[in-house]
Amino acid sequence: MLQLIFFFYFCDMIRVNVKQKRAQIWLYFGLIAVVVLAMISLKHCRSFTPAGQPRHSGGDTIDVAIEYSPVSFYSYADTMGGFNYDVIRLIGARHDRKFKFHPVASLSVALQLLRDGVYDIVAAQFPVTAQNRNNYLFTEPLYIDRQVLVQRRDSAGKLTVKSQLDLAGRTVRVVAGSPMKERILGLSREIGDTIHVVEDTEYGPEQVFLLVATGYDSLAVINEAVARSMAAKYPQIDVTTAVSFSQFQALTLAKSNTALCDSLNVWIKQLKASPEYKALSRRYLK
Repeated sequence: MLQLIFFFYFCDMIRVNVKQKRAQIWLYFGLIAVVVLAMISLKHCRSFTPAGQPRHSGGDTIDVAIEYSPVSFYSYADTMGGFNYDVIRLIGARHDRKFKFHPVASLSVALQLLRDGVYDIVAAQFPVTAQNRNNYLFTEPLYIDRQVLVQRRDSAGKLTVKSQLDLAGRTVRVVAGSPMKERILGLSREIGDTIHVVEDTEYGPEQVFLLVATGYDSLAVINEAVARSMAAKYPQIDVTTAVSFSQFQALTLAKSNTALCDSLNVWIKQLKASPEYKALSRRYLK
């Protein structure tokens, strides 16, 4: 994350005028401070994995790879939150189960380590689709989301891409390992023209959004819940163009982990009927 921020900083130093430079410098100093504080807070939290190569905790501990994003998990100073993070914590408290969180930025890496048995659960923006069900188990759905286009408005406030047809010949960045690539390729067939896809193997949806927000990329596709949360801080960004239908979001497990999946389904159904779950939905998903 720090490398990405510094990369943006030096690119902007070349591209923008002096006044814009000063604004960007303060922006990135602020982002760097947030990341440093997050690293410090994670270091002092025993329920999170220490630095280094992740490994399964063993015993009764359930290892959760949780994606950095405003919806799934975030950390600022001494405050940690996120819909997936709070849901799993509530389940742990209600049923006396110990969850250990492993914050991740790369979905593709997290899914690989899930298949390797390092993680028991992946909590990320990874929808329940027929194709994904061939490779993974999914719990009871937690909420409904869809995929949207992230783009910048021009100086007059106008959009380059007003509909899916305007994506013909354009290049779109997606998170590697996510179903966004297949959706874009399907959309390309539907409109009868090529849409180029760049898969980001290193970063998650929040960072991909920032690539567009800072002008490094023109277009990206991420889930709407994250996009709307991020766009509230970047008025020059538009996220109103949908590229998929609504999809269920759930926790992801390896195909062999049926016992844990069955338990989670019972716990999630109980939680969804509670006032705590409704409060979390209003806080993070509205």
